[in-house]
Amino acid sequence: MTIKIFTTGGTIDKLYYDQLSAYQVGTPQIADFLKEANVTVDFEVCSVLRKDSLDLTDADRTAVYRAVADADSRRIIVTHGTDTMVRTARRLAGIPDKIVVLVGAMMPARFRGSDAALNIGFALAAVQLLSPGVYIAMNGQVFDPLRTRKCRERNCFEQAGE
Repeated sequence: MTIKIFTTGGTIDKLYYDQLSAYQVGTPQIADFLKEANVTVDFEVCSVLRKDSLDLTDADRTAVYRAVADADSRRIIVTHGTDTMVRTARRLAGIPDKIVVLVGAMMPARFRGSDAALNIGFALAAVQLLSPGVYIAMNGQVFDPLRTRKCRERNCFEQAGE
C-alpha cells in the first residue's frame, strides 16, 4: 500500500511568518518531515501546485481533482492551505473508491509550535483507517467537508453551525 501525497502549497509550506511581510510558499515539507519521523509506510509525494489557497482558481482545483482521480493509489493525502481547504475538499467529493484526506497547518511547518506535525501524523493515520470518501484532518479531528468550516476567531476547524 503506497500513500500518494499531493502538495498544493499553503501555510504548511510557507517560508516565514511575519505579520509585516508577505509569505512565500516554499518547497513541500512533508517528505522530509515523514522521513525524519521514521515513517515506515510507503508514500510518494507529488507537487501539483505551490500557491496560497486564497490564490487558487477553479482551474487549480480541477488540476488537483485530476491528479487525485488519476492516481493509482486508493489512499491519498492532499496538503492544502486552510483558507479554502473546504472548498477544494468539496470539489473532490464524488471521486469513487478513494480515501482522500486534506490536511494543512495554521503555522508553517518550519516553525516551532506549528500544528503541522500533529495534523500530518493524524492525516497519515486517518487515510489508512477511513472508508472511501473525502475528509479534512485538522486539529485532531476528522471532518466531513460538507459540514465543516474554518473558524478564524478560534483558529481551528469546526462543524458548521457550532
